[in-house]
Amino acid sequence: MRTFPDDLAQAQREWSATYRQLAERPGRTELRRRLYRLSAEVFFHPYWQQRRPGPAAWWELRDLGRSGGDTHGRHRR
Repeated sequence: MRTFPDDLAQAQREWSATYRQLAERPGRTELRRRLYRLSAEVFFHPYWQQRRPGPAAWWELRDLGRSGGDTHGRHRR
């Protein structure tokens, strides 16, 4: 179990929600722009400055975004 900062976990949840909205309504410029902004926010978050994430870390963060996670940014199995 990995702990992610609350703002990083929130950005990933927003990314997942925006991605789903874009899938339902393709071609929406405002959703694409939001997805780009959130992608940069997640990828360049200060949490990753200590060490670049491996595939497992990305998978856990993406899973957290899909499931909605808990309010403290923790991933539970």
